[in-house]
Amino acid sequence: MTTTTTSKPASHSPLLVESQQARATKLTLISVFLGIMGTFAARLVKRDADLTVRPFDLLLLGLTSFRIGRMIAFEGVAAPLREPFTETHTDGSGAGQTVVATGHGTRRVLGELMSCPICLGTWIAAGLVYGLHLLPQPTRVLLVVMSTTGVAELCYSITEALDWNARAARRACRDRTIVLGQFRR
Repeated sequence: MTTTTTSKPASHSPLLVESQQARATKLTLISVFLGIMGTFAARLVKRDADLTVRPFDLLLLGLTSFRIGRMIAFEGVAAPLREPFTETHTDGSGAGQTVVATGHGTRRVLGELMSCPICLGTWIAAGLVYGLHLLPQPTRVLLVVMSTTGVAELCYSITEALDWNARAARRACRDRTIVLGQFRR
């Protein structure tokens, strides 16, 4: 009696399958994004409507996309949205925490999206632009509230950066004084 062992073809290796699944998921997300945008644009053309975004609207859209993207990607309040796709680890610098994608294939790709405020911001901006056209009043309320908190977050970030720089400068002066004091003895 002879036994034959068969090995799986290289095309079925786990890494290759995972890579193909991740690629397919990314292409699907791109297709969904472009499909929704194309449908929206076609609807505008069909209705002979114009999508006018005033400069102030653009500012509100940018600040709101910034704020919501960072909120979903980093803040604890949005952790339940990220949990299926990401993990939060203590940052190596000790300055905070880092959100990283987990899992494999589709789960990992969605984790990459959920942990990237710029990536999320693109989707959020598109939704807000559609909202400004389809449901302008509720979208404007959201824009005003979130862009206000976006400005506040920028102010907090600037203040924190200035504070960190001031602390570092004081430490450097203190260290220099200690070193100079040792040489004077």
